[in-house]
Amino acid sequence: MDQVGTLAAFLAETPVEAIPADVLTRTALILADSVGAIVGGAAEPDIAALHARPFLAPPGPALLLGTAVTTTPAAAALINGTAGTVLEMDEGNQFARGHPGMHVVPAALSIAAARGGVSGRDLLAAVALGYEAAARVGIATTPNPAMHPHGTWGAIGAAVAVQRLMGADAARMRTAMNMAASLGLTTSRRTMLEGGTVRNAFTGFAAQAGVIVGDMVAAGFTADADGVAHVYGHVAGSGFDAGALTASLGVRWEVARNYFKMHSCCRYNHAALDALAQIRAERPGLSPDEIERVEVATYSLAVELDDPAPANVLGAKFSVPFAVATALVTGSTGVESFTQERVDDPTIRALAAKVTLREDKGMTASLPDRRPALVTLHLAGGETLTAATETNRGDWADPYPPGEIRDKYLSLTRRLWPEDAAVALWDALTGLSGGEADALFARMAGAATPQPEAV
Repeated sequence: MDQVGTLAAFLAETPVEAIPADVLTRTALILADSVGAIVGGAAEPDIAALHARPFLAPPGPALLLGTAVTTTPAAAALINGTAGTVLEMDEGNQFARGHPGMHVVPAALSIAAARGGVSGRDLLAAVALGYEAAARVGIATTPNPAMHPHGTWGAIGAAVAVQRLMGADAARMRTAMNMAASLGLTTSRRTMLEGGTVRNAFTGFAAQAGVIVGDMVAAGFTADADGVAHVYGHVAGSGFDAGALTASLGVRWEVARNYFKMHSCCRYNHAALDALAQIRAERPGLSPDEIERVEVATYSLAVELDDPAPANVLGAKFSVPFAVATALVTGSTGVESFTQERVDDPTIRALAAKVTLREDKGMTASLPDRRPALVTLHLAGGETLTAATETNRGDWADPYPPGEIRDKYLSLTRRLWPEDAAVALWDALTGLSGGEADALFARMAGAATPQPEAV
């Protein structure tokens, strides 16, 4: 059996009881974090406008998170997946060079809602295994440099999660993976650099593709025999290491190597922001007026994010100069520091113009294990402040404690849910292995339902 077949058999045939408890616990944390990102994103005006488009969200059984509205599984996967990306707060995997969770979770939730009666453990298993598939394909792929990784190999993870919930055997799982490979998007990397907000929908379309693949496989559609390797080795990429699909399979779980985000911007900004946080901690009260210029030495992917004057919020989230400037002016790197008001702030824009980037070849060579940066602030009077980081906070080597991830979740969900409901839902999500998904959906819908006024 080849590697795709071996992986498909593992994904279809591994009983939930054989998945280590710590893997399910980590998956529940990823699920809760993803729900937080989706609900927070659903508060954004463009996502609310999608909710209101009747042709996009016809009636059905799957919940649009942050609302009490239900729609078709395909529509829910699309809209929830898009909402989960818009704030740039969703988790990711540095080895896969992307965000498996936000491709997989919306598809799994929509199918679990549609099927009904899905246990919490089975939902977590579907997410963990879908994540495993997506991440391993991402790791195996040498992508075309012009492509954005969102919306590409993530469609395979979404399809795997759906097939797992549908009880697929190994042959059907393989067909779904090969089919999903041909239904990924031809994404443009320029969208993130130019602020093209179509980029926020890439994950949603991939999640939707996973749902649609479920129906197509059930209807008898077929795929090419080696679609995964062909698409990602020759069509969307220039090479494919099939051995990465099965290396340490069942021993090394990709959910255990994920990262969580606290900065509301592209991951490539985070090394500089983590180093900057050290400077701010050591020099409280530092005024932006004291700063003459800022130098950032970092790796090649981060150096691409060099626009000092982004036009909109998405562009700002993919700009190291803006991220550094808004952190120095606002004292924060959360959602509130990446808004159009901040983008237009003349103080932030003036400071961003003082930030320069340069590639350090040694730092680039350390990818993907490390994400380094060296930040130097040159102050009026000749003083310099310097700090460096080797890896991003929140990744597998320097994880955030669960309490900080919970605090982030609450900061996002309170945009649409009452605090007490959000707290209860955090407990339900992180303790999902002992419950049922139907109860979870009912509670999430209820959190968005206005409560009657006290008499």
